[in-house]
Amino acid sequence: MAKYGPKARSTIKKTMDEYAEGKLKSGQSGKKVTNRKQAVAIGISKARKQGAKVPAEKNSGRRSST
Repeated sequence: MAKYGPKARSTIKKTMDEYAEGKLKSGQSGKKVTNRKQAVAIGISKARKQGAKVPAEKNSGRRSST
């Protein structure tokens, strides 16, 4: 299981609280987020931008451009 740092966990929790209250908006479009998985992804993204300890993204679905 991946380990998230305390700063990352608190950021994700705040994001999920916003989602539960119905106040979480997506990036550029500004639409309300209705998918729980999308809310988690937004929380992880915010934590990464803050420099928190978050596991690296998996590359399984990506192709190399060589």
